[in-house]
Amino acid sequence: MATVSSLGLSGLPLTDLLTNLQNNESQSLVLIKNRQTDAQNKLSAYGKLKDAISAFQKTADAVVKPEAFGAMAATTGSDAFSVTTTPQAIAGQYSVNVNQLATSQTLVYAGQTDRTTSIGTGGTLSVTLANGETKTLDLGDDTSLNGLAKAINADKDIGINATIVNDGSGTPYRLLLTGRETGADNAATSISVTGNDDLNTFLQYNGSDTATVTQGQAAQDAELTINGIAIHSGSNVIDNVIDGVKLTLNKTTTEATSLNLTQDNTAAKKAVSDFVKAYNSLLDTIDAQTKYDTTSQTSQPLTGDSVTRSVQTSMRDAISGAFDPTQGLNLSQAGITTDPKTGRLSVDDAKLDKALSDNPDAVKSLFSGDLGAGKRVSQAADSFIKFDGKLTNATDGLNKTIADIKKQYDQESDRIDQRMETYRAQFTQLDTMVSQMNSLTSYLSQQFSALSASKG
Repeated sequence: MATVSSLGLSGLPLTDLLTNLQNNESQSLVLIKNRQTDAQNKLSAYGKLKDAISAFQKTADAVVKPEAFGAMAATTGSDAFSVTTTPQAIAGQYSVNVNQLATSQTLVYAGQTDRTTSIGTGGTLSVTLANGETKTLDLGDDTSLNGLAKAINADKDIGINATIVNDGSGTPYRLLLTGRETGADNAATSISVTGNDDLNTFLQYNGSDTATVTQGQAAQDAELTINGIAIHSGSNVIDNVIDGVKLTLNKTTTEATSLNLTQDNTAAKKAVSDFVKAYNSLLDTIDAQTKYDTTSQTSQPLTGDSVTRSVQTSMRDAISGAFDPTQGLNLSQAGITTDPKTGRLSVDDAKLDKALSDNPDAVKSLFSGDLGAGKRVSQAADSFIKFDGKLTNATDGLNKTIADIKKQYDQESDRIDQRMETYRAQFTQLDTMVSQMNSLTSYLSQQFSALSASKG
């Protein structure tokens, strides 16, 4: 906006008059600015409301996940094996004895004087495993120990890894071939090279020790018993014996070790607690953005806002309407109650513990079923915050309003600038004219005074 130019040649208070006119014209800008501020405050309040809804939806989605309910706590009598469980696990007691760990085969080759000299030229390596699979590998030009190790390790399908060990002797460099997988089926039963007789003489293996290769460790399966039932596995990770339970074998045992699976409600209680806290936080946000102070007669950005009222009603209905259709369990029976004055939720831990102990499936359904609180809340939240939700649409409309208000402000500011420029030009002309008249008056007065003096 243009500023008022200094006037005053005529002695008239034109500068003050222009300033007063400009202040009067600017009142319309103040009104527009207030509308813009109100809209910005409402937009910010919508942002806080959306964040609170999103946070509540996140806890609703978490309480629906399978791992939120039915978790099992596993305790073992030793560190011979570790245990992880899934929601499919069932409470029970087991006796586990680890008789043998699964191992991978190791073949140790005779020492060589250096690791960079090629053994013969080229050739194709063939490796046959106990499971009947045969893999081949073109070795290329470099058939030194270094070249062999590099080629073998670069092939993802050959079934073995290669390492070079320096034993400090006169022929220190020894090639070690190790099976990539544990278990008897993954042992190499035949290793040969075609197209390079020298290398074949060195590498050839047919299941027994020779002058150039010995078996350092045999490949074997893991052997264990679970409640007296013998189990064999090619891997030390066993996840297909007890439903929902994965055992990782660490060492053998000399006697049976206990494995106890018990109901663990820690995750369920945390999920329910987070759900309740997020709902109460949403109510706090709504209250902070809608309350009206009768004493000071001041309102908040969302006081009386229909979208906000709809959020509160929808979330309240989503929670109050949740139940388990199989046993008719509702939130109150599971220990989650509503304060009739504030609408806030609270959790009776003892009552929730009992419900989880007596009816774990019903409590799970109460939150994660099609009529459960989690799904109902998540769906209600979507209706507000998804790309075409009610709150999203309201926010988009408010952004458009703010843009329109800014446009109005700019147009009004330009109009005031033009009007003030007109006033300034007019006042400048008036100031000049009055100044000239004052000069003429002063001149005439001087002439009259001189004439009167001459006649005297």
